[in-house]
Amino acid sequence: MITISLWTGPIAAIVSGYLMGSIPFGLLLTRMSGAGDLRTIGSGNIGATNVLRTGRKGLAALTLLLDAAKGAVAVMIWHAIDPALAPFAGLAAFCGHLYPVWLRFKGGKGVATMLGIALALAPLAGLVFALVWLGAMAISRYSSVGGVSAAMATPIATAALGRFDLTLIFVICAMLVLWKHRGNISRLLDGTEPRIGRNKSG
Repeated sequence: MITISLWTGPIAAIVSGYLMGSIPFGLLLTRMSGAGDLRTIGSGNIGATNVLRTGRKGLAALTLLLDAAKGAVAVMIWHAIDPALAPFAGLAAFCGHLYPVWLRFKGGKGVATMLGIALALAPLAGLVFALVWLGAMAISRYSSVGGVSAAMATPIATAALGRFDLTLIFVICAMLVLWKHRGNISRLLDGTEPRIGRNKSG
């Protein structure tokens, strides 16, 4: 394990995690594929759900995979350096996805990235996340319901697994996911939230 100082280690974990998380894969992939600027399509969000609105299912799947991977990789790199810093790198990567400096802090909603972080930090909790996400989407037909439900289930799962060291990290992530979905929640309450497959904002 690499030896790092008391101060430089946490700072390096946070900065590197943030920079890794801030890579806007959805925006980059749609531009490179000729699908245009993702920020002018559908909801304007840079995540996989909005990529799907371009009609490129494969591109949306790749965006989801890469957004999850950047969170997982940030955690795994720092777990190899100092396991105690891995959760901080993961949280920083999550914040980087939500608030990337390159896009004037207007990023995604964090669901895929939170999945990658959960799988890397606590695989069983990550599995719970994935199952709740898919199950809630399948039942409700709302992408937002799946993402919010999965995010809220994750800190509960870590607590049930005895990983109280991770619970606060995932509570913070869940609260940020709720905040980023506040528009979706408002539309759900007034019945205007589009279901999966409909080409509207979300």
